Amino acid sequence: MIDWLNHVLFVLGDDQVSVAELLGFVTGGACVVLTVVAHVANFPVGIANSAFFLVLFVSAQFYADAGLQVVYIVLGFIGWWQWVRGGPQRSALEAGRASPLTLAGCLVFVLVGTASLTVLLTAVHDAAPFWDALTTAISLAAQYLLNAKKIQNWFFWIAADIIYVPFYLAKQLELTAIVYVLFLGLCVLGLRQWRRSLATA
Repeated sequence: MIDWLNHVLFVLGDDQVSVAELLGFVTGGACVVLTVVAHVANFPVGIANSAFFLVLFVSAQFYADAGLQVVYIVLGFIGWWQWVRGGPQRSALEAGRASPLTLAGCLVFVLVGTASLTVLLTAVHDAAPFWDALTTAISLAAQYLLNAKKIQNWFFWIAADIIYVPFYLAKQLELTAIVYVLFLGLCVLGLRQWRRSLATA
């Protein structure tokens, strides 16, 4: 199945685009839109998105990003449960703000995770060890905050997307870069939407 997705290509303009990249584009956009409106369906769609990007990143030898997709799939199921049953007495989880201590922990995780992953990825000849490690660490912190339904998740996603866009352009994954431009715009929209919802709650 992976070989089939890697080798079947669409032609968009002058670019050849794998099925995995195209499906990642579609499910990724849908996932972020659902997250913007705080709909729990963002999790099953996000799980599918991670599966498609797992195929893409393995073929591009972005091992940290590939491993991140596996983690996303696991966290997607956890977040799905948290949003549905993670509130008081297993009720639906309400959106809120992360505490300063939680945010400090996320920042420390990003620093330590980036340093550790850079060493590991350099050893396994990753295509871009530092940037791959940095975006992986930021994205994991963002997913943790999203699972907890904390508004600050958007700041971490925005930071990751700002790095991802030029990173994927440099690696000639043009459609994936476009996906992340879309993600970036939707993340800004999501931040505004969640702020508005919290202000009126």
